[in-house]
Parts: sequence; C-alpha cells; structure tokens
Amino acid sequence: MPPLRKVLVANRGEIAVRVIRTCRDMGIATVAVYSDVDRTAMHVRLADEAYPIGTAPPGDSYLRIDRIVEVARRTGCDAIHPGYGFLAENAEFAQAVAGAGLLFVGPPAAVQRSLGSKTEARRIAAKAGVPVAEGTMDPVTDVAEARRAGERIGYPLLLKPAGGGGGKGMRIVRSANELADAWRGATGEATTAFGAPALLIERYIEHGRHIEMQILADERGDVVWLGERDCSIQRRHQKLIEETPGPSVDDALRARLGDAAVRIARAAGYRNAGTCEFLVAPDGGFVFLEVNTRLQVEHPVTEMVTGLDLVALQLRIAAGEPLPFRQDEITRRGAAIECRITAEDPANGFLPAGGLVDQVRLPSGPGVRVDSALEPATWVPNEYDPLIAKVITYGRDRSEAIARMRRALAEAIVGGVPTTIPFHAQVLAEPDFVAGRYDTGYIAQHASVSRMELDEGQALAAAIAAVLAARWRALRHVAPDGAMGPWAAAAREGALRESVCGQRRRPQGDRREE
Repeated sequence: MPPLRKVLVANRGEIAVRVIRTCRDMGIATVAVYSDVDRTAMHVRLADEAYPIGTAPPGDSYLRIDRIVEVARRTGCDAIHPGYGFLAENAEFAQAVAGAGLLFVGPPAAVQRSLGSKTEARRIAAKAGVPVAEGTMDPVTDVAEARRAGERIGYPLLLKPAGGGGGKGMRIVRSANELADAWRGATGEATTAFGAPALLIERYIEHGRHIEMQILADERGDVVWLGERDCSIQRRHQKLIEETPGPSVDDALRARLGDAAVRIARAAGYRNAGTCEFLVAPDGGFVFLEVNTRLQVEHPVTEMVTGLDLVALQLRIAAGEPLPFRQDEITRRGAAIECRITAEDPANGFLPAGGLVDQVRLPSGPGVRVDSALEPATWVPNEYDPLIAKVITYGRDRSEAIARMRRALAEAIVGGVPTTIPFHAQVLAEPDFVAGRYDTGYIAQHASVSRMELDEGQALAAAIAAVLAARWRALRHVAPDGAMGPWAAAAREGALRESVCGQRRRPQGDRREE
C-alpha cells in the first residue's frame, strides 16, 4: 500500500492541531473542516486546505458524516483521522469512510461495534480470560430489574450506560434506598448522551484506581502494549489529571495489565491505537472496564516516556505498515503528568464558561509540553467540550515531573475565561497527591480541593486577575459575558487575517471561506 499523501482531520481544537503537526512532520498534506464559529481557529489556519461544513451545533457540522466524507473525496484525501470525541468511536462513520474508498485512521467499523457495546466488550474480555466485574452481562432496562440485580450482586453498585463511555451517565449506588434516584439520573443522562437509557450494573470496587493500558495493533495481528496511565484523579468520572508510571503500579502488575490488554485486543481483532481500561483494587486485583477505540486525550504522557509519536504510528498502521518494534524493544524512561486545562470555573462547580480569550501565556522550558490551540483573540465556543489545553511535564522521576508541572502551572496565563489552572495547582501541592496516595474517590475525599478553598495569597491573586481581566475587556469593548463589540470583533478578525497572511502562502485551489 502506498504511503499517505493527504489526510482530512475530522475534528477541531487542540487535537486537530496535534494531528496536523504530525502530518506536517511526515510530509502529509492536511485538510481541515470547520463550523462557522471556528472559521478563524488555529486548526483551520494550520491545515493546507480548509472547508466549512455547517453551523456551530455539532449535529450541524462536526457530526455530519456525509459532509465530512464528501470534503475528503472532493479534495483527493487518502484517509480521515477522527481525533477523539465527535465521530472518533462512531462505527457508522468508520464504515462510511471505508465505503468511500478512504482509509479510516482507527479500528474498522466491526471492531468499533463490538467493543463499543459494553455488553459485547465484557463478553470478549471474559472469553479472553480477563477478569470482569461481577454484574449484568445484558443491559438492564427498568428499575425493578435493577433492584433484583442489586440483591444478587450486593452493594455498592456502579450503574453505567450500556451504549457509551467517557464517564457520562455513571452513578455509584451504596444502598437499595439510593437506587431509584440514581437510576433516574443515570438513564436520563444516558438517553441524552447516547440515545438509549439501558444500563449495565456492576459491583463497585471501593478505593479502586482507574488504570488504562495503551495498545497498538497492526494489520498482521501483532499487538503490543506501551505502558499504563493512572487516570484516577476524576470529578464525576471525568478525568482531570493523568500520569505514567502509575504510583501504585509495580512491574508485576504492569505486565499483568499489559498481557490482559493484548489478549482483549487479539480476541477482538483490534487494529490501530487503542486503550484498555481497568479498575485496580487496593490488593492488586483488577477488572476490565472498557476499550476506547481511539486515541486518548492523555496520550502525550505515554509519548513522553516512550519517545514515540502515537499519531505517526496510527497513520503508518492505517497505511498498512507493520509495527516497527516488538514488545521487548519498547522502553519507558522517567515519568510524565498531564493536566487538562478546561474553560470551567472550579470555584463554581466547574461550570463551563466560553468566551473571548484576552491573554495567553503558555508555559515552556525543560520538560514542558503544551498541546493547545490557544492564542490571543481565540474564541472559546460554548457548543463544544471545554478542553482548551493540555499541559504535560516530563521528569527523570515523578518528583521532578511534579516540580515541573508546578512551575508550568505558575507560568500559565489564560485571561478572559475561567480555567481549571488554579484547581490543578492546588492538587499538585496537596500532600496525598504528592505521595501518590489517591484513588478514584480523591476529589470527594479532599474537601479543600473539591471546594477550591483558596488561601489568602491565592484569593488576592484571583481578585487581581479578575480586575485586570475586567479592565482588559473594557478596553477591548468586550462584555462580561464574552460577547464582542464591533471594535473588538474587528480587531480579532484583523489580527487573525494578519496571522494567516504572514504565516505562509496558501496552495492553489484552497477554498477557505474567510
């Protein structure tokens, strides 16, 4: 199979920028797609070509399979990279890409369908000899059946949507009295997020750690694991901080998790990059959770300790190339941590808050990497996930990685919208986190972190930042809610056009609509 010449990136924000950069390194031309609210976004300007696909709501743009595939065909692309989120784990999208004669940079549709169903994924894992949590193998559709399952399995229970992932719709139920309310909340959220209310019920493991294993599989069926990531620092099952190696994972446990991940991948006929997720008990026992059939948000920490470019490997595998190494040739050195920076207010229940980014200072220096699409005058839409940047640090050991992350967070400035930078700084200074004493209940167990109780110095700094931001908005005629006045809008458009014109000459045939 010939090497890839042109790839459409079916995403936006930092992950689209991430994929475009690797394509540039590999000499592969890129095509971006964008909604009307993203027409001046960084990923649009960095790609070789860019085309509009609809209005801001994802259902009118980034989830429009027909429009995305048509752009790829019309522009002569060889492949489509979905990034993560949106259509990345949509089997119909993978099928449509293949049906159009293009390569899908990810596992084929059949694999996505089987592993996208938590029920089928559990069956595959069990058949492969991997432990699964005690619970229901088939989806539960009514609360009466859930009560019977609870009596059989025993409390505490975990309710989780049968047809989706990402932590959405999950509820912990500690007694039968809590079941009805938890059921209503979980089924309602599952219906909204995934279009179906059916749930799976499992025994909940107290003080468990959420550990995931990165895998790669090629067309020949060879599978390797690259190492684990501890993703236990979560709020409502949404990951906030990830690190590798896991503070609680020794060589023996790492090998067991890697072996389990490889067995699941082989049993499923897996191809390309993926992640097998596990819940590890305090005694070292573990159970299978799910497989994410895509690149993970937290993939940079694995790249930092292995020296590998996972996007480049995805593209080479999609083009039919074999894995370039065996399991015993993979080396991991040092430690890495990632903090997800989102446009949310941690002092106000992590309420999302989009708007105009007035100021940006991204950290740098030894051992610091930032994956971001931020720059001054960036508009953060409310229509999409609030993730705006990822700060990743590397050190010879965990202590050095933590020290560098503290420095990086202290250097970072994002003005105009609230962010989770203060939250991360607080966690990175908290003694239990520094000692590696944490599990998935960490946020709930640490009130000072979960409530963002700022000390006097932090409170003063926050107040000064708020005054400066308000003054900056006033100078730019930007309303407190982020709406731009005519002067600010004109300045933003002018600055962005100047950036486009000064960056490089566009190739002939570019159909970008400014």
